[in-house]
Amino acid sequence: MNNKRRDFLKLGSIAGLGIISNLVKPADVVGQTISDGRSTNLQRFNMSGYAAPKLDKVRIGFIGLGNRGPAHVSQTSKLEGVEIMALCDLRPEKLEAAKKKIENAHIDPTLYKGKEDWKKLCERKDIDLVYIATPWYLHAPMALYAMEHGKHVVMEVPGAITLADSWKLVDTSERTRKHCMILENSCYDFFELLTLNMARQGFFGEIVHCEGAYIHALMQGNFSKAKYWDMWRLKQNATRNGNLYPTHGLGPVAQVMNINRGDRMDYMVAMSSNDFMMGAMAKQLAAKDNFYQPYVSKHFRGNMNTTTIKTVKGRTIMLQHDVTSPRPYSRIHLVSGTKGTAQKYPLTGTDGRIAVSYDMSDPEQYNKTPAPEWIPAEEYRSTVEKYTPAIVQKVGELAKQVGGHGGMDFLMNWRLIDCLRNGLPLDIDVYDTASWGCIGPLSELSVAKRATVEIPDFTRGSWKTNQPLDIELKQGGNTKVII
Repeated sequence: MNNKRRDFLKLGSIAGLGIISNLVKPADVVGQTISDGRSTNLQRFNMSGYAAPKLDKVRIGFIGLGNRGPAHVSQTSKLEGVEIMALCDLRPEKLEAAKKKIENAHIDPTLYKGKEDWKKLCERKDIDLVYIATPWYLHAPMALYAMEHGKHVVMEVPGAITLADSWKLVDTSERTRKHCMILENSCYDFFELLTLNMARQGFFGEIVHCEGAYIHALMQGNFSKAKYWDMWRLKQNATRNGNLYPTHGLGPVAQVMNINRGDRMDYMVAMSSNDFMMGAMAKQLAAKDNFYQPYVSKHFRGNMNTTTIKTVKGRTIMLQHDVTSPRPYSRIHLVSGTKGTAQKYPLTGTDGRIAVSYDMSDPEQYNKTPAPEWIPAEEYRSTVEKYTPAIVQKVGELAKQVGGHGGMDFLMNWRLIDCLRNGLPLDIDVYDTASWGCIGPLSELSVAKRATVEIPDFTRGSWKTNQPLDIELKQGGNTKVII
């Protein structure tokens, strides 16, 4: 028996369960309950495509007003049919700053600032929707409490940072029939929406492979005393080693590939580099400021994590996470199919690039056709015009005026409110919330065990019949923007 096989058997005996081949099941390692934390193998209610009763008025409460919350407050205040009922944060100055953003809307929300006041907000009878923009580890507990008290929930990414909490979100959403959506704004960026529509129209042929990433130089922010409350983000980087922020890159390509709606992610493997930067930064800062001394002994996550995923239908996804290296910002966003390819980053002066592949209908032409190249600017513009999706045609220019990462934040908030007001399914459901986010803890597991890891089926089999999300705006689309 070789050492690797002996290690796998030893790992299985620790958890009391056996290992099949080299595929590690999360429950085998983290000691969760049977079936990766599921309370049942049966789906209580299918939330994919679920349309909750429409709301003439969407009454909102916001929890967390640090970095992301205030933008959501400001943007939703510009939407028809929205009433902002409550704002919650531990810091009075954050509450007042957020309130000032909506004074012109003649709204006077209740302010909550006690440590447990977020529960009071969730318990109110006059709130339909709770926005959560708190530190990552609070997302799931707050979302669960809000759903238990009859509220739809949207939260900043990632939705949950443990597999057990991911399953709790699914179970609770199904039982309460309340929406549970992550605010993945990258799904609403203009090029990502374009490629989604192109995929739907068959431009790429059969999708073979996609790539996404979160490459963002955040060293200064992570070590800043003022950027993140109680240094929570630095603490995450100092205690976890994997892809801590997978959904920015994964969300858009998962939609392109109809993940959870015709295909699903099956298994994955992740690898992290060593930490070459964060530990050194902690030591440098601690030499001048004792505040940073506790971080000197920490084992920071590897600077670059690369995760590869295979789907049930045999397609692949590559994800990367690096928030330390001095690299230009990139989410990569690459879609590769049998007939064409599109890629967004890294580029300057354009939104993306597109290439057309060989004509698969005439194999004899292969030797006569030059290798695919990125199409020229004029053809690119005409392609964009042809495949611009309905949401961009309707609200795109208004979104650019309002702003929020170039307008994608506003497109996301407009679409969310419009769906709730018209009783339509949300673009991102609880299964997306759970499956996209679970790549975080599963990547940690894969890195730690040097193993391929199974990805749970949060839909419990309904992915086979779930329908692709609606991107045509045949219904709804009537929520006005008030600027």
